[in-house]
Amino acid sequence: MNATAATPPRPGAFFWLTATVLGLSLLAGARAADPDGKEPAENLPPEAEQLALTTSDGVELAAWYYAAPGEEPAVATVILLHDLGGSHETIEPLARALQAGGCSVVVPDLRGHGQSPMAKLERAAGDGPQADLLKTADFAAMTVTAGGRKRDQSAVRGDVESVRNWIKLKADDDKLDLDKLYLVGSGLGAAVAAGWTVADAAWPPIATGKQGGHVQGLVMVDPALVTKGFSISKPLAVEPLKNGLPIMIIAGGNDRDAAKVFDLIKRSRPTAWFDSRLFDTTERRNTSPAKDSEASLVFLKLGGRLSGDVLAAARSPDPQQPDPAKLILAFITATQSRPR
Repeated sequence: MNATAATPPRPGAFFWLTATVLGLSLLAGARAADPDGKEPAENLPPEAEQLALTTSDGVELAAWYYAAPGEEPAVATVILLHDLGGSHETIEPLARALQAGGCSVVVPDLRGHGQSPMAKLERAAGDGPQADLLKTADFAAMTVTAGGRKRDQSAVRGDVESVRNWIKLKADDDKLDLDKLYLVGSGLGAAVAAGWTVADAAWPPIATGKQGGHVQGLVMVDPALVTKGFSISKPLAVEPLKNGLPIMIIAGGNDRDAAKVFDLIKRSRPTAWFDSRLFDTTERRNTSPAKDSEASLVFLKLGGRLSGDVLAAARSPDPQQPDPAKLILAFITATQSRPR
């Protein structure tokens, strides 16, 4: 379980990439994708729009939509998921950085978090956080999408599926692009993102076209291996996470869970992974079997002590120093340029 601070990282509480990462092409891409430049007031990204969504089991979800700035199509459509005990507020700096980088971003408060309380927990939680009372079944419900053959008429929809359905309606009006969908999760949110990505890919095509498999890439920041019995291991063992989908893992100071997640995936990608920790000081090069910009699985180790949502939301004031937002934007750019 990842601990998440409710406050944003303080200025100066920063991290640097370890020396093993220097010279990466993704690092160069992260610098090019840096959204920290000052924009004229008329070019500032629009304010977030609050959404009210409902799951099939009656949970009223609050979510926030950060529309891509300008008139050009969004670089990507991103569903951003917070850690256990967090909310949209704890990862808002990352949402706004991705928005400033040209992405349209939707950030829900997962059930039992923030402004998405669960009625069944109100009495037991009292004035305390409901997140402390969530059980394995509650986390699984965040990922579920099932019921029937036609997805738009499905009987079972969890938290992420409710967000996807809202995006689908916007895509039908040509306001968002479901074919440029990326999932970004922190801590518990990474496990939820992985579970939903597998469930999404399981929807079979129908006469009018595909119903699932729209996710183009998955980013896991300090992923939690197990949270109160809810494990990320099962989805990692099946497609599309086992082999095909581009995945980036960003690890913080304590990378034990992140390293285990990486090891689980790389078994089925023996020549297609990159690990920033593998740096040969004699040859002055990384010894991973694939380049970072070409690998389908990338592990980036960041220094410092940040973890969970604090790591995900951290921003570097130095354009020469990458942070999660810059790396995620570079990952999106790199994966979209690859042939499919």
